[in-house]
Amino acid sequence: MVAGKRKTKKKGNERKHKNLLTIISKVTLTAHSFLSQNDLTLLPSQSLLLDSLISSLSLFPKPSLPLSLSSPSWFRRFISSTSLSDSRWLDAFRMSNPSFHHLLDLLSPSIKSSLPQISPDCALAAAIFRLAHGAGYPSVARRFGISPSDACRAFFTVCKAVTDNLGNLFELRTDSERVVVGFGWSSLPNCFGVLGLYGFEIEDEFLDKNVFLMVQALVDSEGRFLDVSAGWPNTMKPETILHETKLYHDVEESKELLHGPSYKLGDGRLVPQYILGDSCFPLFPWLLTPYNRVNEEDSFSSAERAFNCAHSSAMGLFVDAFGRLRTRWQLLSDSRKWKKECVEYLPFVVVTGCLLHNFLIKCNDPTFVDKGVNCVEKEGKEGDVVAFDGVVDESAVSIRDALALHLSRVNLRR
Repeated sequence: MVAGKRKTKKKGNERKHKNLLTIISKVTLTAHSFLSQNDLTLLPSQSLLLDSLISSLSLFPKPSLPLSLSSPSWFRRFISSTSLSDSRWLDAFRMSNPSFHHLLDLLSPSIKSSLPQISPDCALAAAIFRLAHGAGYPSVARRFGISPSDACRAFFTVCKAVTDNLGNLFELRTDSERVVVGFGWSSLPNCFGVLGLYGFEIEDEFLDKNVFLMVQALVDSEGRFLDVSAGWPNTMKPETILHETKLYHDVEESKELLHGPSYKLGDGRLVPQYILGDSCFPLFPWLLTPYNRVNEEDSFSSAERAFNCAHSSAMGLFVDAFGRLRTRWQLLSDSRKWKKECVEYLPFVVVTGCLLHNFLIKCNDPTFVDKGVNCVEKEGKEGDVVAFDGVVDESAVSIRDALALHLSRVNLRR
């Protein structure tokens, strides 16, 4: 009697399980159908979310992918559609249609030679889509009608093509005159940029504290990146990172940078070419950091306050540049933690993102700014950067004092 009840109960559970699988299969089919019919009108973030939800049902039987998502691919239908406004290009690729095709013209020869099995426009679009939305290779593959392995190859081929062909867009070495003029409008004569550190969080389940990969970058008054050195662990001191970079070598050793004519201030004092640096860096004649007071009781002079105010505004350009970078390219977003096994590729991707950022500024493409980001909190969190407390260069102090006095006089005239 008991055995019979157990058998009946087991059959009932099997029937419920089978009904559940049937319902899930129908829902999945409906979702696939909806996605295939509306993938050109849905925002990429919406279609990727729906795609992710469908993929999460991997434990259950699913219908095969609809033909409209595999052949012809979403990308081919996208570029052949005549009803799409340029805003749809911006949604999909974070750049306008003209900028995409200009970039394609520049990179096509490199892409063709390295990736002959995929058309250059498809390879470039797939790579930009991944960078723009942080999409996984399977999702990219489905949208562009290629395999996940080809999606991976396309991404790194395009990254290499960008770094090989657009390196001149780090304009400290190619258009320094424009950079100086830009800072001149802010009453910062002879300034060649703003230098800071930014961190990208690494996922490490074996460590309690946050792990970051640091990027040292120099930006101009328009938020363009002038020099980028990526891949430093946050266990290194900022001054150690600085001494290891090409920027430091080109200033201190080869004398290729920041050795042009000095600027004569109104009082006759000379200010050499310089950049403004975050407080974590040492003070050099060519690297001016803010005034710091160890004793809170010591007050700043009016000139020191004027310099620190101008310096703080300039550092805002640095924070804003990374905010725009990470908002445009979601693969580099604040919400993403990079897996430890992928860390070796991150510097390569960061440099690619910075060069494309510069390229789109040059193309006058609209920017993407997340106004909800609290930059002060992020600076403190990413890398635990503290103010430099080493030996002070006296000649650098004199140069900073001269510039501070100049800025205080400018403020009085306003």
